[in-house]
Amino acid sequence: MFGSKKKENTAPVINPDDLLADIDKESAYRRFEGAWHIIVTVLLVAFSLFQLSTAVLGTLPAQLQRMVHLGFVILLGYWLYPATAKGDRTKMHPLDFVLGLVFVGVAGYYIVNYKGLVSRSGAYTTLDLIVGAIGILLVLEACRRIVGMPIVVIASVFILYAYFGPYMPGFMNHRGYGIPRIISHLFYTTEGIMGMPIGLCATFIFLFILFGAFLEKTGIGQFFIDLSNGIAGFSAGGPAKVAVLTSALQGTVSGSSVSNTVTTGSFTIPLMKSLGYSPEFAGAVEAAASTGGQIMPPIMGAAAFLIAEAVGVNYFDVAKAAVIPALLYFSGIWIMVHLEAKKLGLKGVPREKLPKIWPLLRDKGHLLLPLVAIIALLIMGKTPTFSALGGIAASVVVPFLRKSTWVPIKDVASALVAGAKNTIGVACACGVAGIIVGVVTLTGLGLKLGEGLFSLTGGLILPTLFFTMITSLVLGMGVPTTANYLITSVIAAPIIMKLGVPALAAHMFAFYFGILADITPPVALAAYAGSAISGGNAFKTGCIATKLAIGAFIIPYIFVLSPELILIDTVWYEVIQIICTSMIGMLGVSACMTGYLMGKTAWWERILLLVGGLMLIIPGLVTDVCGIGLVGGVAAFQYVTHRKPKTAQA
Repeated sequence: MFGSKKKENTAPVINPDDLLADIDKESAYRRFEGAWHIIVTVLLVAFSLFQLSTAVLGTLPAQLQRMVHLGFVILLGYWLYPATAKGDRTKMHPLDFVLGLVFVGVAGYYIVNYKGLVSRSGAYTTLDLIVGAIGILLVLEACRRIVGMPIVVIASVFILYAYFGPYMPGFMNHRGYGIPRIISHLFYTTEGIMGMPIGLCATFIFLFILFGAFLEKTGIGQFFIDLSNGIAGFSAGGPAKVAVLTSALQGTVSGSSVSNTVTTGSFTIPLMKSLGYSPEFAGAVEAAASTGGQIMPPIMGAAAFLIAEAVGVNYFDVAKAAVIPALLYFSGIWIMVHLEAKKLGLKGVPREKLPKIWPLLRDKGHLLLPLVAIIALLIMGKTPTFSALGGIAASVVVPFLRKSTWVPIKDVASALVAGAKNTIGVACACGVAGIIVGVVTLTGLGLKLGEGLFSLTGGLILPTLFFTMITSLVLGMGVPTTANYLITSVIAAPIIMKLGVPALAAHMFAFYFGILADITPPVALAAYAGSAISGGNAFKTGCIATKLAIGAFIIPYIFVLSPELILIDTVWYEVIQIICTSMIGMLGVSACMTGYLMGKTAWWERILLLVGGLMLIIPGLVTDVCGIGLVGGVAAFQYVTHRKPKTAQA
């Protein structure tokens, strides 16, 4: 007893910023003081103001907008991020200073000579090509130090393929392109770095990231924690349910699995451990719930905007399609947490120690108005840009509606800095993903890889989905979700669509498994973050997180085979039926995974619960009836079995 008390007192305090920097490369930026702090802060504010002004005025041609955006990103990338993980994060390195300015020169050359570059398209000068080559190399290096080496290696392999294709007989060779054609295609056209990914980042992706930064500065994160505690903190396994609910709410603001894990986990994980959850389970709950933030409408990960563009639908249609899968995902984790708590006999936090819901809503409920505003604008059919601007405006005004939620003006202004800083990694990934997409369009490699996948799977839907899943999970070990989705969707989505699957379902399938890489061992960054806070084993935490998120591994297969799950070709009463039966299905699957329903389950009960649960998740009258029969039968048997001792005793 005394030993545990000593250990508790001497446990190191984890700094969330340091933890993020250790695990997430995008958070390992320099923290300047003095003159450099002022210079970089001014640049970040200028970046945000430029984006806001062009969103309001819309005065720049698309390519100029993208190049100015990229100029800010690469300059700030070199100045804020050291070349190596061991680099000094307090001082500016002279080489980084020079490299940042060199890219400013590249961007300036592009902007000044924009009309000339457009007019001589296909007949670029030697100077054009030298500038383009320097630009490509600087973008790759910036992405390496900010995002990581894997995506740079993939992009480099694609570039080499564009040049050496004729020398690869039997390996999807093509007629080959010279260095001038490759450089001009990747840097000066809208098929490469200046393509759709960076275009979306330069418009509404940035604005939604900025919106999230404004919300965080208004204190909505703490409001989510307090609200979740009031709703679920007192129930069995309360702190774990608070983690799930908080992460779901926080996911409407943050699109980063690791950041979400660290932000909410620094509060929820110690609380879970104090109630009796193992360190691995506590870290896994937070990691699994935080990872689901990227699929949680209305503000999902940046890749959701790319899906809307690729499929040709409104962003609201993507968010709407994600509602039921996200509901099932978080419900599955919630149910598993509840059953695990019941199995271990864990209690919640006493009600008197928790915030009261109604007083909390009365005092701080208005902080939800920016989210309500952005949802309402999207439903009304407004563009994502207009909706994001409306949300930002609301988030600036709302804290001052009540004195209890006033925030210092400097905190609101600091959102401009945070929003710009949070965009740098996403923009770098979009730029390098544009290189990959550019090579695909230049060489036709996507079609060839797709045909190879089609031949490998024999044109069968399930093997095709399985190999797409494996590809996304493997890419996700070192490639951000945005780039992961772009690569996978270019190669695999057309093949899935060729098998009769709706475009939205095919693209969301690739999107989902790119996200799940954050909790899938051996490289599971969100699980690493959770284990670092909990003090548990990282690999075991990842395995438990994967088990908790089992619904997310099942649901994408279901909505590909039955698109009604993502509201395609369905009506409102079918939607209600799908939600109800799927919830019961998640109960069956969760009870199978935890080995507990109303009591511990036998092996045969777990099999029946799994089969019945899966049948209920698959939309359809026959599968629903059979699933209810199986899950209901096991539940009835459990009820009778575990009531008998109490009846006999009475």
